[in-house]
Amino acid sequence: MTKKKKAVDNAAILAEIVIKGIQEKKGSNILMMDMRGLPNSVTDIMIIASADSTTQVAAIADSVEDEVRKELDENPWHTEGYENSLWILLDYVNVVVHIFQPEVRDYYQIEKLWADAEFKWIND
Repeated sequence: MTKKKKAVDNAAILAEIVIKGIQEKKGSNILMMDMRGLPNSVTDIMIIASADSTTQVAAIADSVEDEVRKELDENPWHTEGYENSLWILLDYVNVVVHIFQPEVRDYYQIEKLWADAEFKWIND
């Protein structure tokens, strides 16, 4: 009898490390959205967090990149928003991270765009 190997959920592992990076810099209102059950989803997991200033938005994004590089030796496939740091996007393909200032997050309401996803709020 052969043992079946348990499949490793790379997206879930990456998401845990991303959340650690967000929490390191006191990101707030952290939401993890599991997109895997949705047709035409752009990623497996989307993580959204808020920060109180442009400085904190950039610091959280840097922290996420540092944690992922340290733990998994991976860099984002694509980044956007470092120029003004109102909203930074880090795209790791199977995990996409959005770090917003609250007023920008309220304006775009990404949570509502993907309301059919499975939501998990993370304690700050």
